[in-house]
Amino acid sequence: MLEIRGLTTHYGSSQALFGVDMDLDAGQVVTLLGRNGMGKTTTINSIMGIVKASGGSIRFMGEELVGRASFRTANLGIGLVPEGRQIFPNLSLRENLVATASNHLGQADPWTIDKVFDFFPELATRTNSMGNLLSGGEQQMLAIGRALMTNPRLLILDEATEGLAPLVRAKIWDALERIAGEGMSILVVDKNLADLMRIASRHFIIQRGQVVWSGSTADLQADETARQTYLGF
Repeated sequence: MLEIRGLTTHYGSSQALFGVDMDLDAGQVVTLLGRNGMGKTTTINSIMGIVKASGGSIRFMGEELVGRASFRTANLGIGLVPEGRQIFPNLSLRENLVATASNHLGQADPWTIDKVFDFFPELATRTNSMGNLLSGGEQQMLAIGRALMTNPRLLILDEATEGLAPLVRAKIWDALERIAGEGMSILVVDKNLADLMRIASRHFIIQRGQVVWSGSTADLQADETARQTYLGF
């Protein structure tokens, strides 16, 4: 579904990615791991076209994404939950969901507001609350719901549960596990390794703009050296 080969990205004269290679198959949950500042968000933003890739190839469903405008990438079926949530603060919760609702790909069973509320029942009681009055956990659930309302083939989450209380994190991981169980392909960045290994089948570790390790959940569980060297635990 997603194939990245030799991806390089610059910020001005500073190079951030140095030939990133990674893959994701349809229906698979894949993680992108690494310490802060190693290139995870840059990789995601390069996929989405938010940051312009300087070289290499990013193919999604056979379509080349390098050089494509970010809205055209989204229309191919990639939904992004960005770091920092970035919901619309002056729109209500319901308006945030309606604002992104689309079904460009003609999904037979599209995501609706009621379906989002089924996965995140906490949101159902806050439908008329403005975005800036929601708690951090509610905002993150809303950001996920907003991405799902685009009816994507691939859901990308950057720092899926960063800064959230343990109870809220658990609810989000349970929801993501259910979403994956429905066949959604997911690429996720997060620091909660135990939760990631529960829902993901494959992992890529990035360091200084390069993928330095990849393997299955069983491989990562067994490779203590890689965990200590590249993740610090």
